[in-house]
Amino acid sequence: MMRYSQGQLDEWLSFARELVADSRDLLASRSDWSSQFKPDRTLVTQLDLEIEQKLRERILLRYPGHGVLGEEFGVRERDAEWLWVLDPIDGTASFMAGMPVYGTLIALLHQGAPVLGVIDQPATDDCWIGRQGLPTLLFTRDGARECRTRGCASLERAFVSVSSPDFFLPEERPVWQGFCQRSGWRVYGGACRSYGLLASGRTDLALDAGLKLYDYAAMRPIIEGAGGVISDWEGRAITLDSGSRVLAAGDPARHREALDLIQRLG
Repeated sequence: MMRYSQGQLDEWLSFARELVADSRDLLASRSDWSSQFKPDRTLVTQLDLEIEQKLRERILLRYPGHGVLGEEFGVRERDAEWLWVLDPIDGTASFMAGMPVYGTLIALLHQGAPVLGVIDQPATDDCWIGRQGLPTLLFTRDGARECRTRGCASLERAFVSVSSPDFFLPEERPVWQGFCQRSGWRVYGGACRSYGLLASGRTDLALDAGLKLYDYAAMRPIIEGAGGVISDWEGRAITLDSGSRVLAAGDPARHREALDLIQRLG
């Protein structure tokens, strides 16, 4: 695989923060939360469309040879060496309801593997940024600090986040129910914030189904840079070709234990 320099990582970090500023400006400029259903029954607002369009324009102006894949406007140059992946508002329903867990997700993939990931949460002024091979950073109004996941003694003591049980297909529900029976506690509805909190050592596991690439591509550099592990339910690393099911853990041993439980229940 082609290597890239520390200077390039720094450049992408700076550019990602510019994109975050654009997203925040648009979010702050609107007070209309009306929405409509898309064909897949997910929600979309005018702001989703405006934010993604703005970020796509900025990316292609700066890096015309890069590809872009977004939730609202599809993909341009999917097989490009460098591919930006965008979710303008992750947690649109939470955004509409006034729940401060929504955020903008930005990822940069190199040859199909995420090397830069951003979770930006304007409602709480938190922004997690992960870069491959470097510590994950959390930017707040007080400055930036490194994030670390926490250890966990056993699955029975684990604090698990699940975006929504509604996203699990009937054949996937035994896995969710198994985690309800085996894990210490569950918390629901955190959207992208759940993964930032996992990276910050506040929770132990994240289990999700029914997702798309733009929902989780940014999470790989963030979780790995904080010392955790993220994969699909088969234990494969997150890439451009990953499916709809994600498992992340702060403690690698708990990730292995959770994968074993999924295989027995699936």
